[in-house]
Amino acid sequence: MDLLRRLFGPDGAPSGQVALFVDGPNVLRDEFDVDLDDIRMAARSLGGTMSATRLYLDEHATPGLIQAAEARGFEVVITSGDVDVKLAVDLTRFAVEGRADVIAVASRDTDFKPALETANEYGLRTVAIAPGSYGRSDALQNAATHAMTLDEVVDHTDD
Repeated sequence: MDLLRRLFGPDGAPSGQVALFVDGPNVLRDEFDVDLDDIRMAARSLGGTMSATRLYLDEHATPGLIQAAEARGFEVVITSGDVDVKLAVDLTRFAVEGRADVIAVASRDTDFKPALETANEYGLRTVAIAPGSYGRSDALQNAATHAMTLDEVVDHTDD
């Protein structure tokens, strides 16, 4: 609950729907050593229920990665073009259509700044989830209403 209070204030987590969008090519890199379960845990720590848990990958994704993501409850979205464009359009669509109360994007890519700003304009809480403090984007963090790193979530659950 301390993490929720830090993110959302003394009243804790918001009620409602949480939509998670994961930028696979920018987060699932060897140098970050990210576990898909940690990303899900970060989104679940935001409270509410999950309305979407999507992992965006390009056409070069291995079958093993796709299987592992699906086994962990992710809806895998494969794009033949730029992952960023599809993810940003889907995130914006969720915001505009009111399909979530909280939008969380796991990435370090500043390309999602306009999508988060649009979600903010529609009154949604937005969360930028970085793979670690060294993989954090200041622009993305500043565009979101809240920001966290996977390290913070994992460290918090170890207490």
